[in-house]
Amino acid sequence: MGILFGTDGIRGLANTYPITCEVALKTGQGIGFFTKENGHAAVIIGKDTRISGDMLESALAAGVASTGVDVLLAGVIPTPGVAYLCSIVKNAGAGIVISASHNPYQDNGIKIFKAGGEKLSDKQEDKIEDYILNSDNVPQGKVGKIAVISDSLKKYADFLLTKFPLRKPNRKLKLIIDCSNGAASEISHQVFNDTLFDAQFLFDCPDGKNINKACGSQHTNELQRRVLLDKADIGIAFDGDADRLIAVDEKGNEITGDRILAICAKFAIQRGKLNNNIVVSTIMSNIGLSKMLGSVGIQHIKSDVGDRKVLEQMKKSGAVIGGEDSGHIIFLDIHTTGDGMLSALKLLEVMIETKESLSSLAAVMTVYPQVLKNVEVPKSCQDLMENKLIVDTIKAVEHKLDGKGRVLIRYSGTQPLLRVMVEGPDQGLIDQYCISICDSIKAVIKDEL
Repeated sequence: MGILFGTDGIRGLANTYPITCEVALKTGQGIGFFTKENGHAAVIIGKDTRISGDMLESALAAGVASTGVDVLLAGVIPTPGVAYLCSIVKNAGAGIVISASHNPYQDNGIKIFKAGGEKLSDKQEDKIEDYILNSDNVPQGKVGKIAVISDSLKKYADFLLTKFPLRKPNRKLKLIIDCSNGAASEISHQVFNDTLFDAQFLFDCPDGKNINKACGSQHTNELQRRVLLDKADIGIAFDGDADRLIAVDEKGNEITGDRILAICAKFAIQRGKLNNNIVVSTIMSNIGLSKMLGSVGIQHIKSDVGDRKVLEQMKKSGAVIGGEDSGHIIFLDIHTTGDGMLSALKLLEVMIETKESLSSLAAVMTVYPQVLKNVEVPKSCQDLMENKLIVDTIKAVEHKLDGKGRVLIRYSGTQPLLRVMVEGPDQGLIDQYCISICDSIKAVIKDEL
């Protein structure tokens, strides 16, 4: 991970370094040069609904065009929609998404896909970052054109629906869909149409400032209430750029990524469609997922945190299903990246084919209690995980868990935080254990300052 690029692109407070027009211009130039070096001639740019998106789009487009590379503007579109366009648009050498995912509207970010629709490798990100930070090269000569892809949403919606020729059920499933006032707001109406579904839509009126505000995959309270009130079969919640899915069952319970993985993996293996009988998730996944997968003969491989790391492990192992509890789920036999809408269609496919309720399907996995706390770590404090007090405290907790839980501690990839996660069969005890570990870390930090 570099200076600018975190675990998922460049992100920060809009109009504040590094999410400024100046950095966006240089980033556009870096991506333009990257595109030309790889023999391509165009870059696709999409965005979510944040008020700062237009500003950054203009700067990025100017930067790309100044290198002699054409720009194709996809407008407001989910992140995986840009990835898909990168795989079908002739001469597209990269795709840029302007989004800060589930963050509030004040933030924004720049995510990059390469030709074919996969995210950049660390080495490719480093090369673009080096250009942004160190290059004095001013592009000269040919200037690229800037044009609009007028049917970008239709192309993406057609792709999703073509991949899911769902059998028409005897009764239309009743859906409540939370669009998070984000990139899903328009396209959800196209994908979840009245041919198969009786769908109602929430938070689909973006104004530039209401994206993710008390709605979406991070805030499902209103969705849960509406599912119960309207007696819906399922609630579907996307995040701001619609690459995540969190579901709500007919009883109002939140169904997160791990259980969606469990449901889809079991369905796939029963139909002989789980390549190599492997599922990939991150080290943060609930221990209940490992136990469930093992019980049906599925190998569980764990990656580092981040959907990019999940994808790397999937490609190494030949897995076709992988994801994160946050709702990033990848179906690699269909798409190159995590896709909230595709994941929702997959989940609906299981419900239609099995004729089971979502609560019944979700019961396949027991969710172990889990607590996650963050400890702010000053830059001056290094190698905390080698400190004897912290090491001894962790060992004591692991001894008490006695193989019936686990402790996971890692540094955040985007913030100066140490994340402490404890998992086990008893919520009260793991709360105590997590506080104990956090207290030991805080004590060491205090001594070092």
